[in-house]
Amino acid sequence: MRMWWREIAGLVFPAGCAGCGRAGGALCGRCGAALCGAGARRVRPSPSPPGLPPVHAAVAYEDEARAVLLAHKERGELRLAAALGEALAGAVVRSVAGSVGVAGAGCGGPLLLVPVPSARRAVAARGHDPARRIARAAAGALRRGGRPARVLPVLRQQRSVTDQAGLDARRRLENLAGALGPAPGCGRLLAEGPVVLVDDLMTTGASLAEAARAVRAAGGAVVGAAVVAAAARSFTAPGGPVPSAPGSEPASETESGIVCGTPYERGSLLMISGRKHLIGGWCR
Repeated sequence: MRMWWREIAGLVFPAGCAGCGRAGGALCGRCGAALCGAGARRVRPSPSPPGLPPVHAAVAYEDEARAVLLAHKERGELRLAAALGEALAGAVVRSVAGSVGVAGAGCGGPLLLVPVPSARRAVAARGHDPARRIARAAAGALRRGGRPARVLPVLRQQRSVTDQAGLDARRRLENLAGALGPAPGCGRLLAEGPVVLVDDLMTTGASLAEAARAVRAAGGAVVGAAVVAAAARSFTAPGGPVPSAPGSEPASETESGIVCGTPYERGSLLMISGRKHLIGGWCR
């Protein structure tokens, strides 16, 4: 019910862009271009948790991109799901393209997008499941581009876990070990195509590694993972870290563009710098 009230309030009292605050709708063209700009990138947290599949991210988790994700996730601005889903679709396409040689990558059937589940208490507090909503939007974008895809929300939390905020990489791994499990009877569904794990955000990779373990245990062929955003320090480039643009912050705080897949590719790169959004929230 609270989601409907937020949507109605957004129509009656339209807010500014969720990314930069400018007037003109939920997401201005500049911030939309930042999400779907120049090329999804391979991301690798350090340390990388055991069992983590190759992960591709649409954009670095900072500045306007961070603000947009938090607006959707914590403030329930559901109209942002379409843009975030298209960004995620680009990361999915790049993840599949980079999965050559991975067991199960060549199997037929549609792409199966398996979202990392949120804790029940988080879904209840927010009034929606952000990762699942974005995954559905991504599957729609992929289908419109000619790539069969569907969402399989088959993972469940089998036990309570501690809030991940404030935990380091080792403690997050310990916190999540064995926490996820497949829904009963989902093995047949997971066998229908290659699996790409999806989430809105990756920080240490612990959630994706645990999700990969659970899907593999159920017989699914995990060919990769895709997220809308990842910590800037996890972006990699041939020969070293992502370089800083002139006048921007150091490499650990740089911004990356994304590919919105084939046929989502666009040639422009929008660099975002100079603004930080003081918005709270939880990160995986």
